[in-house]
Amino acid sequence: MKALLCKTIGNAQSLLLQDIEEPIIGDNQVLISVRACGVNFPDNLIIQGKYQFKPIIPFAPGGEVSGVIIRLGKHVTNFFIGTRVIALCCWGGFAEQLAVDANRVFHIPDKMDWFTAAGTLYNYGTSFYALKQKAQIQSGETILILGAAGGVGLAAVELAKQKGAIVIACASTEEKLAVCKSKGADFTINYLSSDLKEKINIITNNKGVDIVYDPVGGELAEIAIRCIAWNGRYLVVGFASGIIPKLSFNLALLKGCSIFGIFWGSFAEKEPLENYKNINELLTMLLSGKIKQHRHKIYPLENAAEALQDLQDQKVIGKAIIKIGNWEESLVELNSNRPTRDSFKEETSISPIHFYDKSELLKNIGKDLGKTEWLTINQDRIEQFAEATLDFQWVHIDPEKAKTDLPNGKTIAHGYLTMSLVSNFLYQIISIGKVNSFINYGINKARFISPVQVGSEIRMWANINNVEEMPNSSIKLFLNCTIEIKGQKKPAFVAEIISMIF
Repeated sequence: MKALLCKTIGNAQSLLLQDIEEPIIGDNQVLISVRACGVNFPDNLIIQGKYQFKPIIPFAPGGEVSGVIIRLGKHVTNFFIGTRVIALCCWGGFAEQLAVDANRVFHIPDKMDWFTAAGTLYNYGTSFYALKQKAQIQSGETILILGAAGGVGLAAVELAKQKGAIVIACASTEEKLAVCKSKGADFTINYLSSDLKEKINIITNNKGVDIVYDPVGGELAEIAIRCIAWNGRYLVVGFASGIIPKLSFNLALLKGCSIFGIFWGSFAEKEPLENYKNINELLTMLLSGKIKQHRHKIYPLENAAEALQDLQDQKVIGKAIIKIGNWEESLVELNSNRPTRDSFKEETSISPIHFYDKSELLKNIGKDLGKTEWLTINQDRIEQFAEATLDFQWVHIDPEKAKTDLPNGKTIAHGYLTMSLVSNFLYQIISIGKVNSFINYGINKARFISPVQVGSEIRMWANINNVEEMPNSSIKLFLNCTIEIKGQKKPAFVAEIISMIF
């Protein structure tokens, strides 16, 4: 496989595209066939040896990827081969394959493309955490965003507007400010041609801003903190200028302001449940169109060093993305009609609803889990079921007799075959992390309403009916499931499925 490697500490131009061995995964890891990788400011820091994490050389930069799971560690139970995912890897993403811990992997929602998926988590995750958990931004508050045309800056502009804030966006060119305006900024300031403090005083009528969002650092930091209002919040996001400022703490005292460090990676590691909730909220906003990533350019893997240099030179507006592989012409197709630990159709549009752990189910009683893909019931499937159950009724296995003796001239799937497909369908719509086993062991209120003829297409929809906590810390899950037949009003099968989750 190909990877863009850092073999010596240096700049982007020192990276080398080489063929290397396929990664070996651990028991709690997955192997991803990478489709796209986001380009982020830490990528340049890490190859220069300036980041807080220093991987063993050689390594590939690239901290957020989208792709398809092609191998599972033996302890991974909440994903399947073929699942479309986003992964946070810190490094290793500028490569055709990536081994990453399963707890740093998230399902890609339906209809989200590879590029959007690969460019979502770092920028929006950082900004959402900063504004929600740290600044606790409120409607009507004023926020000053430095470096507002960068990846995290534009994400902050959009998210602050979603919260009803008044946004002052600062950038170094009119072109960049125009993009900020298009994302909802109420005011813009070119800090190369304007007096930043004077402009802010005019905009806020000398009150100052409630929040400063600073991914830039450098000489702008002291100016910005002098423009902060009483009880303001200063968010230290990064140092894109390359200069870590030395602030006079008397300013914080005089302003009565709070200074927050924004290290989203540590937040995601130390508070995974809150981070998981943030990501779900972000994906909902992205899919509804409330926020939309501004894409600067898509670079092929062989030009990834150019993308890093453009980012270093502050030429990137929004998000730069690396495309990895020639997947437009040759999508991977894995030969299966059902999702299992061994096989899954990559092109399926269904993504399971993922629960962080079994305790999350307690908060989601009544939740609709959606519908699965359609599955065709063919004669081979019917006969394989007969072989497995030793039930050889002619209405199931004799197509010639069915032509003359059955009303519609087709064999009929065994009702228990329809019922047995529930587990297969469940794999498509629900995924639960941090569990040792998920056992479907009971069926209640089962009814076989309509026969399923050979050639019919069926699918299942379900919702969480109830959840019970058991004395041994397990969970008993009750799902209302309905298997419907394409083109028919009456379903084939309805039941309450009971599962134990340990």
